[in-house]
Amino acid sequence: MEYLKEPVAPSQGNILCCQCGILIPPNPANMCVACLRTQVDITEGIPKQVTVHFCKQCERYLQPPGTWVQCALESRELLTLCLKKIKASLSKVRLIEASFVWTEPHSRRLKIKLTVQKEVMNGAILQQVFVVEYVVQPQMCDDCHRVEAKDFWKAVVQVRQKTLHKKTFYYLEQLILKHRLHQNTLRIKEIHDGLDFYYGSKQHAQKMVDFLQCTVPSRSKSSQRLISHDIHSNAYNYKSTFSVEIIPICKDNVVCLSPKLAQSLGNMSQICVCIRVTSTIHLIDPNTLQIADIDGNTYWRHPFNSLFHPKQLEEFIVIDTTRVQERKQGAGAGMRSNKHTLAEAWVQKTSEMNTDNQYFCRTHLGHLLNPGDLVLGFDLANCNLNDEFANKMNPHNVPDVVLIKKSYDRTKRQRRRNWKLKELERDREGMDTDDERQYQDFLEDLEEDEAIRRNVNIYKDSKIPVESDTDDEGAPRISLAEMLEDLHISQDATGGEGSDMVTQ
Repeated sequence: MEYLKEPVAPSQGNILCCQCGILIPPNPANMCVACLRTQVDITEGIPKQVTVHFCKQCERYLQPPGTWVQCALESRELLTLCLKKIKASLSKVRLIEASFVWTEPHSRRLKIKLTVQKEVMNGAILQQVFVVEYVVQPQMCDDCHRVEAKDFWKAVVQVRQKTLHKKTFYYLEQLILKHRLHQNTLRIKEIHDGLDFYYGSKQHAQKMVDFLQCTVPSRSKSSQRLISHDIHSNAYNYKSTFSVEIIPICKDNVVCLSPKLAQSLGNMSQICVCIRVTSTIHLIDPNTLQIADIDGNTYWRHPFNSLFHPKQLEEFIVIDTTRVQERKQGAGAGMRSNKHTLAEAWVQKTSEMNTDNQYFCRTHLGHLLNPGDLVLGFDLANCNLNDEFANKMNPHNVPDVVLIKKSYDRTKRQRRRNWKLKELERDREGMDTDDERQYQDFLEDLEEDEAIRRNVNIYKDSKIPVESDTDDEGAPRISLAEMLEDLHISQDATGGEGSDMVTQ
């Protein structure tokens, strides 16, 4: 029998450390790791404390030489920014790993643990772990300096509407708040017939103009003025002005269309009622319930005006109503509204109750009106119409009265209104009684029109007790399902006042 001997694996011998004398595997330096670290510091020349600048207003960090970047705490972007601060020092070593060390959010300190390697003493590779501390120093960026200056701006958007009622502006204000288009504004100034939005860059102003053109029927034009010119760097400094004109038509206006436009909309009557203004003008014919949508381009090609001012609304009492059966539409007729009911009504002015003057009219409010109800409308029989198209109409085609909306007790509606809206912070000249009345009209429109409410953030008012969705008079109200909770981020989970992470 033969015995096979396995080959003996060569074993590596140990040597003594030249400094402390302990047994160690052979290495080019002939020293143990502990002695090698006492002799060589591979982190020498790498700063252990660095300063980073942070803007408290916009919460951005300075990336030299002049760029401000948005970074969250312990994010990859912030780690990259911090490593760039010591990039020159790290060029002599090999970076293996970098990670954040947790610090208190309010301590104004950022700590990063670095693992580096370097070849030392005859080719020996030494690895070392150390911590670099970054001190966060507050510094206001150039953009925030311009915001604080108040008077500095590079672009302004002037929104105008040549009408006496501000319903469209109140609706536009809620849309701006919902989509947060006001965040980049330096200043918002309210004037008599519109709003001015000031911006620090032309791009933000152009974004607002594009939003307005998609939201309300309007047209715009722009201009710019040269402020300064550097002939050495060929740099120009301009101030841009954007003028946006909104159509002068508001909700509940009675308008008179041109014959050509009325024919193109399905042979509807020239006398129509504006029931809503969104991205288009929504019109309804009170005689036939025919509806039509007119966009901004169509309006500017065939312009028309409102026949009455909202202050000319008169209160009528319904004497009798009769619903009209649907008739077969003629050829080329447009769509009819399914949310309204056509009715014939006899009404009388509340100011003429001691007389026998009664008016007959057709109305699109047949689903709301009952004998004895109060309704607001315009009296066309006893007024002088100063309109190009209305004066050319056949008098038999002009109705005596156009009813607009049912009237409710305003005081009771205000007292039971358990919701509220937010407003833009703007410089205003002062809110008079007429502005307050127009704002109440807008709130009532929100309660009555569900289509407008979809585009508006409505917040619950905790000061008003919750009641049923309709009151005793049947006035429309907004349900709790459509309301949002108004959150105030002013307290943390412990009950004390909260604060930003590194801003204090």
